[in-house]
Amino acid sequence: MWLPITIVVFLFARWVSQKLNNPLLNPLMISIAILIPILIWLKVPYEQYYHDNRWINYLLQPAVVALAYPLYEQLPQIRANWRIIMLACGVGSIMSMFTSTIIAIFMKTELTLIASLLGKSVTTPIAMEVSSSLGGEPAIAAIFVLLVGLFGAMFAYPIYNLLNITHPIARGLTMGTVSHALGTATCAEKAPKDAAFSSLALVICGVITSILAPSFFAFAVWLLV
Repeated sequence: MWLPITIVVFLFARWVSQKLNNPLLNPLMISIAILIPILIWLKVPYEQYYHDNRWINYLLQPAVVALAYPLYEQLPQIRANWRIIMLACGVGSIMSMFTSTIIAIFMKTELTLIASLLGKSVTTPIAMEVSSSLGGEPAIAAIFVLLVGLFGAMFAYPIYNLLNITHPIARGLTMGTVSHALGTATCAEKAPKDAAFSSLALVICGVITSILAPSFFAFAVWLLV
């Protein structure tokens, strides 16, 4: 029942977003604003809604893989700029985990929440797996990923325009490093070249985060003990 309703709501939200052309009116944000009140009003359990929409969830990983197509189209530029790409992704991933850890420690956050925070800037499947392996809550990790992705999807291009950032490598790498799949989807709608570098950053940052997150978590444990 809820699968067709979800699809209709999203299509409507996308139509509204394209019609009004406002970065704050992201289709996902509009869909959430419509669906959550309906689910609460009808007292639909989360488990039921998730089960009815499980096919959408199954498509998440193939959708991430599909982002490799614009990546393939930009292979010559990627080969020519691999040093700056690796540097940007490495620094971005490390700073994301470092700032999350420091802020969480400063606020005396529990280790479970810190473990859930470390993967906030990578795509959902990776973030949930990283969180689970460190003893965090995958559901909380998914929420943080959603929030960060929405922020990038809504505000990245207005910030680029404000700062006159026009190069596809700069825009794509920052979007993919910080706002993962949601940001990359936004790039795909606005500029295919941006999407290519964003999808590349999404993959590289996912690998870096998976490797280094345990070290940052151990650092957090050391500081809190």
